[in-house]
Amino acid sequence: VQLQASGGGLVQPGGSLRLSCAASTSISSVNAMGWYRQAPGKLRDLVARVTSGGSTNYSDSVKGRATISKDNAKNTVYLQMNSLKPEDTALYYCNAVSRDWRIYWGQGTQVTVSS
Repeated sequence: VQLQASGGGLVQPGGSLRLSCAASTSISSVNAMGWYRQAPGKLRDLVARVTSGGSTNYSDSVKGRATISKDNAKNTVYLQMNSLKPEDTALYYCNAVSRDWRIYWGQGTQVTVSS
């Protein structure tokens, strides 16, 4: 599975971004897809995940501000983030877990929240 993340950029505090993750295979054939982020000097953490059945979960830090969704027809997963804060600044990675529990990562897209 190859994953192509896009949509990052520089945004002011309080702004919004939508990240996209395009998969090379049918996302209906994977167990789950998610977004993780890694700030400088910190570990990579889960932001949001959506399962093949459509169940979602979010980290406490983005709950209420982020929405993960998927378009099976486009093999794309989205992460809509609102009310962005400087602490949301990080490299955001797309992730997929296949049916045989292999983990795949995209290349990352930078999100910088700054005035």
